[in-house]
This record gives sequence, structure tokens and C-alpha cells, in this order.
Amino acid sequence: MIPEVIIHTAVSLDGRITNFPADLDLYYSLAAKWEPDAVLFGSETVLAAVRDNPALQVPPEHDAIFTPPEGAPDTRPLLVIADSRGRVRCWDAIRKWPYMRDVIAVCSENTPPEYRTYLAERKIGTIVAGQDRIDIRAALELLNGRYGVTKVRVDSGGTLNSVLLHAGVVTEVSVLIHPYLAGGRPEPTLFDPDRAGFKDFLVPLVHRSTEMMRNGIVWVRYAVTASCDAQDPERGVSVPDRP
Repeated sequence: MIPEVIIHTAVSLDGRITNFPADLDLYYSLAAKWEPDAVLFGSETVLAAVRDNPALQVPPEHDAIFTPPEGAPDTRPLLVIADSRGRVRCWDAIRKWPYMRDVIAVCSENTPPEYRTYLAERKIGTIVAGQDRIDIRAALELLNGRYGVTKVRVDSGGTLNSVLLHAGVVTEVSVLIHPYLAGGRPEPTLFDPDRAGFKDFLVPLVHRSTEMMRNGIVWVRYAVTASCDAQDPERGVSVPDRP
């Protein structure tokens, strides 16, 4: 069984996902409404977080959102990182993030053996799916089968988002549009099929709802209505080596 997959992102009015002050309190409070069993990151998103904040710390004012009540079952999601090339080396710091109960790495058969040993030594749960690259569909099935994950929220950039959409596994795309013209570099973006290796890939969406939030932020939600080549092993199910 493949879990339900929701892409949730914050953008500026001109389509940037960086270079503007996103309302993180609002972003995470809305994200919690889905009650996901897992949050999926691409390695590039994690590495960008390292560059921007080497301490990898969530601001203290956000901690209360994610801390489970004392004595209650820990309902926080798993944090899953797709990292076929073995680039993420800050797992000890990531484990200190307050919004997840545990961490899982997703690799391929061709992930360097040294990195898989590194994960095992740190007792990082590891899913191996795909030969040369991560088979994202198989990885999601393993998340469900091994860990009981039925709902995944994606917190990533355009490459992994494109891979998931191309594999036909995304149920919903949720976008928080902020009242800023951010400018700057056109990358990273919410959707980047060219970089993911799917030239001219187009995803039809159906509007589900639009809500005006605080401070001029608009929350728009879309259902994904079609998958293209979801069963094509060369195009539809694998995460490229370049995230």
C-alpha cells in the first residue's frame, strides 16, 4: 500500500520558496492538521538547512507546537530523508529537532556502503529501494509496510516534488502564498521537472479550496487528478542522483 502523500509549501507571490520571511507558525500549524505519520525531506532541503543554520535548531517559540503531552503516546511523525548519495552527515543534530519521534534514511542499492555502515552505527532506520537511484514508489510502500505510515507530508524542493508527482503518488498540493515579491534566483522552486529529468512534464490539478489567512496570506489547496508514466521505471519512480 502506498501512503497518502501531500505536498505542503510556502511561496512568495512571484513563486519563490526562499528569500522571503515565511510565516512558519502558520505553516506548521496548518501542516499539523493532516496529522501525518511521516514528513519526507529531500537531501538538498536538509543540506540547505545546514548552510542557512549550522546548528539545525528550530526556534524555541515553535517547540510547543511539536512536544507531545507528558504521559501521552508520541504521535509526532517520523522524519524521512531521501539520500541516495549519502550526503547527509548531521543525523545526531537532526534527532534533536522537536517535531519528530524518530528518523529514517532512504537509500538505493548503489548508496556507498560506507554511508550505510555510518547509518547502522548510529542506529538510523534505513530503507533501501531501487538499484541506481531511489525507487520512490517502492520506498513509500516500505514505509507503509514496515512502519505503518499511511500519510506523508512532503517538505522539500522542486526536484523531489517532481519525482513524487511523476510517480503518481501525490494526493494533494497545498500552497501558502505570501504577500511578498521575493525576486532573486529563480531556483529553488516548488516544481522543477527539468532538473528531475522529466522535460515538459505537466501536472493537471483541481482546485479544492482557497482561504484567506492572516497578514494577507492565501492558502490554496489542489487535488492531483492524473499521473503520467507512473509505472515507467526510467521516468516515473526514481529520485535522481542530483536532488
